[in-house]
Order: sequence, then C-alpha cells, then structure tokens
Amino acid sequence: MKGIADTGFLVAFANARDAHHSWAVGLAEQVTEPLLTCEAVLAEAAFHLADVGLVLEMISEGLLALSFDMEDHLPQLASLARRYRDRQPDLADLCLIRMSEMYPHHRVITVDAADFGVYRRNKREVIPLLVPTSKR
Repeated sequence: MKGIADTGFLVAFANARDAHHSWAVGLAEQVTEPLLTCEAVLAEAAFHLADVGLVLEMISEGLLALSFDMEDHLPQLASLARRYRDRQPDLADLCLIRMSEMYPHHRVITVDAADFGVYRRNKREVIPLLVPTSKR
C-alpha cells in the first residue's frame, strides 16, 4: 500500500486509548512499504504522544519514511497557505497537500476528513484519502 501519513493516524496507531486505534493498527498491518511523511507531521505526533522516541522508532522500524524538504517547496506552501487561510491550516496539512501533488498515487492517511475533504491538490483535484469512516 502506498500512503502519506498524517498526524492523527500516527497518534491513533501509537495510542491504544485513541478512538481510531484499531483502525490505525489494522491499516499499519497492511503496509508493505514505508508510508511517506514530513517533519511537521512527526513534530506534531511527538507532541501529542509526548514521546519523541516512539515517533523515531516508527521511522527506524520502517513504518515511515521522510520524503519532503520544505525548503524545496516554499512558494507552493505559501500559495496553499493563502488559498486556505480561512481554514487556518497547520504546517503539516500544507505539507501533506503538497506531498499529495508530488505523489499522486498515494492516499493521505488521516483521521481529519473534515479539512482534507475540503483541501484540493493542484487547485481542483480531490485528495484521495484513507479515513476511518471513509466512503471514498
């Protein structure tokens, strides 16, 4: 499975008390290659889990791979920030939108269907998602 991991998925996977834990664990069991992500997602996950070591372990164990350098995409990120200003997106969301443009065959794995249902890649394309209650 090819995917781009968002913070909510990582938190749900690592936290047995999370409402989406079973979904996240089941999905992680299907992973055959590392899920792509960015440093902003890792920072958010480490903050929410209060465990940097656990997040680093997800990389060293092969669940995740970093595949985004913000510096290479500053103009696109700035454009996305302006476009979605009314939604007040966080940096991780902007990076994931951009990553979805870069990796069109990867679905964004998230528990945030509300925002990612509105965000568009390449200005008009629906971002393919994997969400706990997705009908996509």
